[in-house]
Amino acid sequence: MSAKKILHIIATLDRAGAEKSLAMLATHLPQSEFEVHVCALTRGGPYEEQLREAGVPVTVIGKRHKVDPPAYLKLKRHIRHLRPDLVQTWMFTANSYGRAAARAAGVRQIVASEQCADPWKRGLQRAIDRRLDKQTAAIVANAEGVRQFYVAHGVPADKIRVIHGGVAAHLPSKITKAELLAQLKLPADSQLIGTVGRLWPQKKLRDLIWASDLIKVARDGVHTLIIGDGPQRDALQKFRDQCVISDRVHFLGQRDDVPQVIEHLDLLMTTSAYEGLPNAVMEAMAAGVPVVASDIPGHRELVIEGETGYLIPLGDRGEYARAANRILNNTELRNQLGEQARRHVLDAFGLSTFVDAHASLYRELL
Repeated sequence: MSAKKILHIIATLDRAGAEKSLAMLATHLPQSEFEVHVCALTRGGPYEEQLREAGVPVTVIGKRHKVDPPAYLKLKRHIRHLRPDLVQTWMFTANSYGRAAARAAGVRQIVASEQCADPWKRGLQRAIDRRLDKQTAAIVANAEGVRQFYVAHGVPADKIRVIHGGVAAHLPSKITKAELLAQLKLPADSQLIGTVGRLWPQKKLRDLIWASDLIKVARDGVHTLIIGDGPQRDALQKFRDQCVISDRVHFLGQRDDVPQVIEHLDLLMTTSAYEGLPNAVMEAMAAGVPVVASDIPGHRELVIEGETGYLIPLGDRGEYARAANRILNNTELRNQLGEQARRHVLDAFGLSTFVDAHASLYRELL
C-alpha cells in the first residue's frame, strides 16, 4: 500500500511553539506510512532547513498581506497539484487560508490545529472559525485548557481531539555553565533565572522584571535571561531601565542554542496570561530545570505544585519572587524538583506519544 500524502500548512517556520511542534511531527511520522509535505504561507525560517535536511519538501507561498487573494490562489493551485490525502493546518492564519483552499481544491479530510486559548479573537475571527469548522474533520487542541476554551466558544466538543504537545529527551549541553557565563560576561558564581518566548503582551514580562527586582533586594548574584524577541522588546527594556535593574535582567534576543542555555538555568520562570501547552516549559522540565509559572490552565497541565515547580497566582510578583528565592536558596530542593520535572514530562508528554496520537488520527480519518 502506498504512503498517504499529508500536507501541513502553517504561516511561517520561525522559531516558535507551533512551528516547532509541526517540525517534530513532520520529521518523526513513519515514512513507510506517510509522505509528509509542509507549506509555509508567509515565509520560511529556521525550521525550514531542519525539515529539508530530513527529506520533507517545503513550499513557501509568499503571502504579504492579511487579505491576499493572489496568495490564496497560489496555495489552492499548490494543493491541487500535490493532491494530498489529508491537510492539517496550524493556527489562525493557516487555519483560515489553508482550510478554505484545501476545501476548494477538493481535499476531503481536513484537520485544524489550535495551539493556544486565543482571547484576542473577536467577532470576525470567530465567524471565520465557525464557518470553516463545519468543513473540518477534526480540530486538534494541544491542551485540555485549549479544548475547554473552544468548546466554550461554540466548537462542538466531539470535533476536538486533545493531542498534547510533545518533547524529546534533553541532549546534554555542548557548553558548560562556566562557558555560558563567560560568554554572557556574567560572574562565575551567578545563579540564572530564564524565560523563553515571543516578547508580546500575553507573556506579561513586566511581572518577571519586577519579580527580578524583588529578588535582587533579597540576594546577590541572580541574573534573569530573557530569550526571544518581539514587538514589546523596546518597551520592556525601557521598563527594566526604569526599575534600575539593567545589571540583572538581560535581553538575549533570538538564539539557536536555547536547549544548551536551558540546561544551565537554576529555574525557568514564565508569567504568561494564557498559553496552550508551552514548549519552553516542557523543554526546561526535560532538562531537569524546575519551573515557577503563572497559575493558568496550560501551566497546570505541566507543573505539579510543589513536586516539579510552583504555580503562582497570575500577576502576583511578590509570590514569583518568593518561589524563586525558595529554589535558589536550596540546592537539594532545586535538584529534587528538577529530577521530578524531568521524569514527569517525559512520561506524560514524550515525543513518541505526540507522534503516535497524530498517526492514529490520520489512520482513523483515512
